[in-house]
Formats: sequence, C-alpha cells, structure tokens
Amino acid sequence: MLREKDEVIRRVLIFLDGVIITVSFLFAFFLRKHFHLVYTFDVFPSVELVSRPPVAMANYLIVLFVVVPLWCAMLYTSGMYHSMRTKSYLEVAWVIIKSAVLLIVAFSTVAFLFKIKYVSRIFFAIFIICGSFFLYLEKLILFSMMHYVREQGYNFRRILVVGTGKRARDFIDKIKKHREWGIRILGIIDDEPGREHKDIDKTDIAGSLKDVDEILNKWTIDEVVFVIPRSRLNYIEKAILACETKGIKATVAVDLFELKIARARQTEFDGVPLITFDTTVAKEWELFAKRTVDIIVSGVCIIIFSPLFLFCAVLIKATSKGPAFFLQKRVGLNGRKFILYKFRTMYQGSHRKIDSVSDRNIMTGPVFKVKNDPRIIPVGKFLRKFSLDEFPQLFNVFTGRMSLVGPRPPIPKEVAKYEPWQMRRLSMRPGLTCLWQVKGRNKVDFEEWMKLDLEYLDNWSLWLDFMILMRTIPVVIFGRGAY
Repeated sequence: MLREKDEVIRRVLIFLDGVIITVSFLFAFFLRKHFHLVYTFDVFPSVELVSRPPVAMANYLIVLFVVVPLWCAMLYTSGMYHSMRTKSYLEVAWVIIKSAVLLIVAFSTVAFLFKIKYVSRIFFAIFIICGSFFLYLEKLILFSMMHYVREQGYNFRRILVVGTGKRARDFIDKIKKHREWGIRILGIIDDEPGREHKDIDKTDIAGSLKDVDEILNKWTIDEVVFVIPRSRLNYIEKAILACETKGIKATVAVDLFELKIARARQTEFDGVPLITFDTTVAKEWELFAKRTVDIIVSGVCIIIFSPLFLFCAVLIKATSKGPAFFLQKRVGLNGRKFILYKFRTMYQGSHRKIDSVSDRNIMTGPVFKVKNDPRIIPVGKFLRKFSLDEFPQLFNVFTGRMSLVGPRPPIPKEVAKYEPWQMRRLSMRPGLTCLWQVKGRNKVDFEEWMKLDLEYLDNWSLWLDFMILMRTIPVVIFGRGAY
C-alpha cells in the first residue's frame, strides 16, 4: 500500500518533468549558441575556442522531441515515480543521475542508428547538466512542500487498519514514524475479539470485524488495510465486501507462506485474481526494455565487428584443422537447451582427451577449468585471453537465447550436479557477461560464483546491467582472470 501512487498525480509529475526537460533543452541551446562570448582567453580575445553552432534551432527541435520522452522514460525506469511518499532527497538525486547516464547511452544509440551527427557534444553536455540540476531543484521544492504540508496534518490518506498481531503492530509503528508519508491511522479493528485490547500505540480499537460496515458509514476512510495472519483470512470476506460496496480501497497484507526469496504480486487471468510468487525482481516492461537493448546493441556490434569475426575465423582455419566455430549445447532460461556459438580454441577432438587433464582442474564443484590447457591451439590462447572466442555469442543474444548481461550458461552435465539452491540462477536469461566475469572469473571458486549470480538476480535493474557492461570493458581489454 505504501508503494502505490495515484495515477493522476504520477501523470502530472511526468508532464511537469517533461516541461522542465524542455526548458533545460532550450536553455542549453541558448548557452551553447552564445558560449563563444564568454569562453575566450584575454590573450587572444578574437579567438573562439568553441565555434558557433552550425545547425539552426529548427533542426534541434527534432532532437527535442526525442530526448524529452526518452528522459521521462529513463526517470520512470529508474523509479522516480514509484514510492513518492517514502523517497528521500538522496534517493531522488541518485535516480536523476542514473536516468541521465541511461539517457546518454540511449540517445547515443539512437544518434548512431539514425546518423544524427549535427548535435553538438558541448550542447548535449550542457543540456544534461542543466536538466539534472533543474530536475533536482524541482523535486527538492516539490518534496519539501509535500513533506511540510503532510507534517502539518494536511494532504493525508485516512486508513483503517484491521489486525492487532505483531505484523499489524510493526505496520502501525512504521506509519507513525514517518509523518511525511501523509498517512493517518484513524482506528484499528480487532480481528480476534477477546484479547481485550483498548488501543495499540495510542491508537484506539474502533471495533471488531462485524463493525467494519458501520464504521465505514460513519467515518471518512480512504483505505482499509488488512494486516492479519493467514489463519484469519476466512473471516474478512464480509469486511472486504463492505469496502467493495462503498467503493473504498481494500488492501490485504498477505503472509500465506514464510517466503525467504520470492516476492508476491497480484495478477489476474481472464478476470480470475491470482497471487504470483516471483523470485526475480524484474517487471515485464523492464524485461522488454532489457530485450530491446539486447537486440539493438548485439545487432550493432555484429555489424561493427564483422571484419574481426572474419579475421578470427580465417586465423583459426589457417593455424589448425577443423571448423572455425565451436558449437556446444548449453542450458538457458528455466532449463531450456540451446546451441551456444564460440570460436574454436582447442584442437579438434579435444573433448575426447578430457581424462588426460582431469587432474588439473582448478575449479571446485561441477565446473571444469584447466590453466595452461595443452589442448588449446596457439591462437586459441590469445582468443581466450581477450575473450574474442566469446564474440559469436552476440548471435545468441540477437536471437534471444542469451542476453548481454546475465548468469553464464552452463552445460547440462554441470546443471545435473547443482544443489537445489543453485538452480535459481537459471531463472533469468543467460548472458555474455555477469558479476562473476567482472569479479575475477576463473579466480572465483564455484560456490562464490553461484552466490554472485544469485546476488545479481536479487538486485537486478537496468542500471546494474549497465554498470556490469562498463566494468566488463577493462576486464576484456586486460584479459583478467581468463585462461
């Protein structure tokens, strides 16, 4: 309930941010246009270190229509419009910074694909700085006003809490510690009469479940929150019906099971209400955005690196017998099997000689890794060192079998030896790179590897993917942890 936001207010905030971004864009263009008036040295007063923008404002309007909705989308993606009542100023600043970085990446991709070359880099830098500053200033003013008004007792939601157990008490205590959230508890309903509670944390017991209908008639209530144990769910049907009849929102804090990892969310199937327990934090639109990035980035990389692909293939064919590519069955999303593409780095038939090096395995668990493997062809050492052998997996990403970022895809015989808790790493599409890749690769033992993958699943976000991709670049360039 605390994380819900009224749709009308959300749309108003998005519109307001769009206006702020538009003003920032126009202001940045003005500054860029007249930058030469202030950015000069006195020694050479006639020299313009930054030339006048060669493109008229009319051309930049096309960019304006791209960046405004794009930045608003990045703010939404970064969580700006969720949990507005509970967000701190530091969190707001962090969200704006994340959205600005994502905007730079997204617009750079759009500019590359559509060959938008006339946008000045100085202008875009000024725009990002001004836009971030004005957005934060807007949020600072807005949040300060909202928090002040709520602390004075205005603009609050009136709620009725049903429940007197430990979870209900914790819920009430959390509400009362944060007056700036703008939530006022008018009363508490005792779901188990006979406890003889008169009040909880100085909030009066308004009655029992049978009194809910009458209380709703007498009081002005915005929402009824049921915080009760699962053993009492059968007793609240009439109370929920009373809320439905009067058009009052009813929220049930369900603890059907003692879940350690999975998160519950309400969905429906053709009108049938369902509660889904999901072990991944990603929402459908976030997964859609992730897949869109995968298609765009992998497609662009395939085109750019196609000469490198050809060079590697020719080099492999010229230095050893056998095909240029190595195809291997791997396990993907939720156990799906697929064929993974790599450049061949071993002599043909090396898989039949695995027993000769089995005593040199440097990894724990079911994974097999050998340092200075004699089965590797000379050029294969170079390809592995700088992860060039992994580049054909971009085709796996483009076709949807893999993602740019995600747990590395295991082979079936490794999965067969997994412990139950390790199977959860298969709940997200496998990736080219992951936390394991950027934190040591083969220097990290198997159990720690699995924990890193689960850490990624439990904290996943588009921003985390971006950070892993950025950290992967130096790892690949310097060949860290690769054998």
